[in-house]
Amino acid sequence: MKIRPIGKRLVLKTIKKEEKTSSGILMPDSAVEKPVYAEVISVSKEIEDKNIKVGDRVIYTKYKGTEIKDGEEEYILIDIEDVLGVVEG
Repeated sequence: MKIRPIGKRLVLKTIKKEEKTSSGILMPDSAVEKPVYAEVISVSKEIEDKNIKVGDRVIYTKYKGTEIKDGEEEYILIDIEDVLGVVEG
């Protein structure tokens, strides 16, 4: 699925990580709090020249944006104001 955001929005792909308990038991996604880290997949033309570009890892405000599911992949269409920072390194 290809999504081209309009306005001051971008498309993020959630970064999933397996969660384990200290005893090694894998926790299902439903038992783990939503991640606040994501990878930028697409940026609208209005914000192309800003500090965020495709491929960046960002931290975003929890419970903001619109979730979109395409098969196993999960995306978030979110306003630029709800992105808190870019993860460097």
